[in-house]
Amino acid sequence: MTAQSGGAVPVTVLTGYLGAGKTTLLNRILTEDHGKRYAVIVNEFGEIGIDNDLIVDTDEEVYEMNNGCICCTVRGDLIRVVENLAKRKGSFDAIIVETTGLADPAPVAQTFFMDEEVRKMSRLDAVVTVVDAKHLMARLADTPEAEDQVAFADVIVLNKTDLVTADELAEVEATIRQLNPYARIHKTQRSAVPLDAILDKGAFDLDRILSLDPRFLDADDDHVCGPDCDHDHHHHGHDHHHHHDHHHGRHDTEVTSISLRGGDLDPAKILQWIGEVTQVEGPNILRLKGILAFKDEPKRYVVQGVHMIVEGDLQRDWRPDEARESRLVFIGRHLNRSALEKSFRDCLA
Repeated sequence: MTAQSGGAVPVTVLTGYLGAGKTTLLNRILTEDHGKRYAVIVNEFGEIGIDNDLIVDTDEEVYEMNNGCICCTVRGDLIRVVENLAKRKGSFDAIIVETTGLADPAPVAQTFFMDEEVRKMSRLDAVVTVVDAKHLMARLADTPEAEDQVAFADVIVLNKTDLVTADELAEVEATIRQLNPYARIHKTQRSAVPLDAILDKGAFDLDRILSLDPRFLDADDDHVCGPDCDHDHHHHGHDHHHHHDHHHGRHDTEVTSISLRGGDLDPAKILQWIGEVTQVEGPNILRLKGILAFKDEPKRYVVQGVHMIVEGDLQRDWRPDEARESRLVFIGRHLNRSALEKSFRDCLA
């Protein structure tokens, strides 16, 4: 647990299309000898198949596994399940919530922002999306949910890479980057990603996300940035999107990301502005993340949002070795870059 989480259990929302490899990943969490206690919450009609030999004892909706993890099914209300988990003996290192294949991850993520009881015991840590290298392009072409799941993610497990050629994989990766230049991508086969790469990443890995110039990939991805990554040159990016959408027959979807940077902000102005933007543009804003510097405030203000639900708080002090800079990222559809940039500048102290 990070010190600033105040003992709250990190929650990972796991999303991804049917057949992408979520079940394989969940079964690994429930059976591997990783020495951690994870609680895995699955939808009642989720496609997960738990091997019965591994279940130690079972009550109404909770299965205990030999490795100390538990698996529970949601029958009804997610909030109730989380509250019941909180009452169980012994604490959990993390909670993983699986969303059904077709689902939009937003309502699940919002539960962990909105409910007071749930917020006391847990904090939303990351949205992890599992995608299938072979079928992602087809899914993006025929289902808006698949696109949202990619745009929403903090971490993407790009699975089944053994089923595509190097060129196909490069195309899939460029497409993911276009929809979401900020997610960390792990390329895998059979969902064999180290669990610590996807669980307990801390505040959505905000520092990393916000320090990332969208034009450049992670150096550690050892992948040379091509023209598709050139996300911040608006005209180039826009033309490219246009071409891309046309190519796949998706005229209505233009997921873009906008990164705003500046110095010290007037806290009252910026918070009011974020409130207004999210109320007006809420349905179009998939994710909002930021670390803000308030005038005369030694602590960093960390903010994140899902559609219209936004939460923020003052966290640790700005360190002497880091640039005291406000950085705010929006990922969404039909966002007006110049209007957002102007109104953000109006909030500078």
